[in-house]
Amino acid sequence: MRFTRWTNMKEHHIEVEGRVATVLPGTMFRVELENKHLVLATICGKMRKRWVRLTVGDRVKMEMSPYDLEKARITWRLR
Repeated sequence: MRFTRWTNMKEHHIEVEGRVATVLPGTMFRVELENKHLVLATICGKMRKRWVRLTVGDRVKMEMSPYDLEKARITWRLR
């Protein structure tokens, strides 16, 4: 019982949307959120596997940890 509670707490994340501001080396991106906050983001493993290309201006959906609001993981490219 205690173990399942720990894993549930670990899986919490914040989903946000933003726009790619700059493309950095090493599949890193600087993404601007709707409130003009800039975060450093990387693409998730499934996007790497499928060779999804991201360019400046693309809208993306990201997951952020509630403990570090400066970094994010890009999970989806929006139209």
